[in-house]
Amino acid sequence: MKIVSVILARGGSKGIPNKNIIDVDGKPLISYSIKASLNSNVDETWVSTDSKEIAIVSEEYGAKVLDRPAELATDTSSSDDSLVHFASKVDFDVLLFIQPTSPLINSEYINTGIDMMKSEKYDSVFTGYKREWDAVWDKNGNPVGWNIYRRPRRQDVEEQWIEDGMFYMTKKEHLLASKLRYSGRMGIVKIHQKDSLEVDTLEDLDFIREIIINRRNNENK
Repeated sequence: MKIVSVILARGGSKGIPNKNIIDVDGKPLISYSIKASLNSNVDETWVSTDSKEIAIVSEEYGAKVLDRPAELATDTSSSDDSLVHFASKVDFDVLLFIQPTSPLINSEYINTGIDMMKSEKYDSVFTGYKREWDAVWDKNGNPVGWNIYRRPRRQDVEEQWIEDGMFYMTKKEHLLASKLRYSGRMGIVKIHQKDSLEVDTLEDLDFIREIIINRRNNENK
């Protein structure tokens, strides 16, 4: 079973310019995903990008690079279409799709997903964290899915897991058949909520920088 990872990293980020290679504690953001993949049981680590700058950085950190067509790197482009394009260019049995905006990823999570796929119980897996029940209200002040006269206790609510987008893993034949990042029999790679944070805004970036710096300082004590 050949397992290959791909990190989709286009160059046209508008919210945070050059987001995928922006500095996070002295290293580009994408390097955290590359490192986690290289340190895992993945056979090959790839970056699919339309940006020469991202390509150079990715190769410096040990990833292989696939040039992505411009039409697959717009604001409205589908990640799933880019995965199908990757599958047409690179040989593999199982594809690991990693989001570069989840720098708290680690190789242990990836290896857990690989073990789940190798067990043959799943055609696809994805990361998620357990959601504790909260009282949710709509914009008009009405409770959503619960009654104020029968407020549920957390321990009585059915367990739910939130898909966090850190990574997805699927068999090649399922990707090509469904054109989706996951399909068939699906399982959840259960991660800690504190590791699920993504960089979407400058506020996210500042918060994650603090987390990474604090973790590094604690490791050096």
